[in-house]
Amino acid sequence: MDPDIAARVSNDDLDITATAAWSDLLDHQRDLATRQMRDLFAAEPDRGREMVVDAADLHIDYSKNLADAHTLGLLAGLAREARVEELRDAMLAGAHLNTSEDRAALHVALRSPADARLVVDGHDVVADVHRVLAALGDFSDAVRDGAWTGYTGKAITDVVNIGIGGSDLGPAMGYQALRYYRHPRIRGHFVSNVDPGDVIATLAELDPETTLFIVASKTFTTQETLINAKVARTWLLEQADGDETVIAKHFVAVSTNAAEVAAFGIDTDNMFGFWDWVGGRYSLDSAIGLSLMIAVGRDNFADLLDGFHRMDEHFRTAPIEANAPILLGLLGLWYSNFWDAQSHAVLPYANDLTRFPAYLQQLVMESNGKSVTRGGRKLNAASATVVWGEPGTNGQHAFYQLLHQGSWLIPADFIGFAEPLTDLTTPDGGSMHDLLMSNFFAQTEVLAFGKRERALKAEGVAPELVPHKVMPGSRPTTSILAPRLTPSVLGQLIALYEHKTFVQAMVWGINPFDQWGVELGKAVANARLAVVTDPQSPAPLPDSSTDALIRWYRAARGRTP
Repeated sequence: MDPDIAARVSNDDLDITATAAWSDLLDHQRDLATRQMRDLFAAEPDRGREMVVDAADLHIDYSKNLADAHTLGLLAGLAREARVEELRDAMLAGAHLNTSEDRAALHVALRSPADARLVVDGHDVVADVHRVLAALGDFSDAVRDGAWTGYTGKAITDVVNIGIGGSDLGPAMGYQALRYYRHPRIRGHFVSNVDPGDVIATLAELDPETTLFIVASKTFTTQETLINAKVARTWLLEQADGDETVIAKHFVAVSTNAAEVAAFGIDTDNMFGFWDWVGGRYSLDSAIGLSLMIAVGRDNFADLLDGFHRMDEHFRTAPIEANAPILLGLLGLWYSNFWDAQSHAVLPYANDLTRFPAYLQQLVMESNGKSVTRGGRKLNAASATVVWGEPGTNGQHAFYQLLHQGSWLIPADFIGFAEPLTDLTTPDGGSMHDLLMSNFFAQTEVLAFGKRERALKAEGVAPELVPHKVMPGSRPTTSILAPRLTPSVLGQLIALYEHKTFVQAMVWGINPFDQWGVELGKAVANARLAVVTDPQSPAPLPDSSTDALIRWYRAARGRTP
């Protein structure tokens, strides 16, 4: 990495809202707001064939957005003003874009092919990645083949991933998404919440002789993870008459902290490492994905990594005008900053992607939920939107009413697949998957074009009902289609949203790789635990609300208020 570029990246503090490119977009939005989606299609009748981009296996149609060719040109100009391409290249080369922690953000190295070379801070990180991948693969094979057994010699039937945040959301989402590829003998379980109900419910389903626990924590000091892990260890030892030698057969760790792993009682030979340049929400393709690799096998996990890499290469090489992550990032920013959209729906028409919106919540909201720039200046524009969603027709019967006729503008991504992993026949002899996808296409059509008053009157709708049945349309959607939900395609989807999130951060000038708000909450929680559990009545807290709430809780628990 050129040191001059690295310094420029670290020190630059452009206020993008003060640029001519930003002002041009403000003026353009006022003009575009007077037009309807149907007007855009009338003016550009080939939008549906022209406003598309193919990235790896993904076919992305962004024609049903409140944007025309001029909009896209202005957004591309904004990206160039913010030096998005230069910053992208800097990230991919290992510049310390995580400025507040002075480190690289090199999750892309986790899926680089073995023959690649990437030297960061004088070290070839790709070689390190593939050494760990090989160790993960060998261990995964041993568990799947039955060579790794529990303390009584029985093969492993249940793998429990104990982690939280990125150490849980990624593996849990991937396990469900790749249901079709799982090992038939091995069930996956995911414990994250410090609520005792989570670990109790999980342990109730397990046989200690055939259960493997993976404790996933970067620092191995995460409170929720360690408490759940200690509960699991106690449960195992109770079943094994207190024989601590059984720990080595039933516990492995994914961490960077060998000392804490050893202190917990896990043999460091059973520890799989990663690096400080891997952020938690970007860690599924690191050793954090061990539970997923055991479930789907090292070859399918390699396909997942290849999918990530294919999208990385698209992001690295495609020009702005044909670059899927950049286009989607700019369109998202267009709505949040120029149309006052405060949320974004992700709607997978695939039940196996049920956890995908939750996964993206952390990716987007923890990365870009910031209000200051990299240089510490107050941000003059709204940053990350609220990300939410549900799969397929479930959402249609829950919140689509708001999408269609509510007063909020809520852009939405629809994700669908040409071929189902499994299909069933409907009573009339049709395909259930065809029925599902018919809903996909119908919803994006109605959101875009709605139904006008005159059409309802022509159909003979009672006059008093007409206002209630008008669908205004002009609700923006992006359609993302792929041949089928394979490991590679899942990797492509995740990388698409990773890079989209990065693009938006670079335009706003924020650091998407730290999360100080999360850190403060954890520190205060530790301090308040002492107040909650103090055997004596505690001293008053600074604010009357927290003080009164804790005293009510103490009294309800039988403690002195």
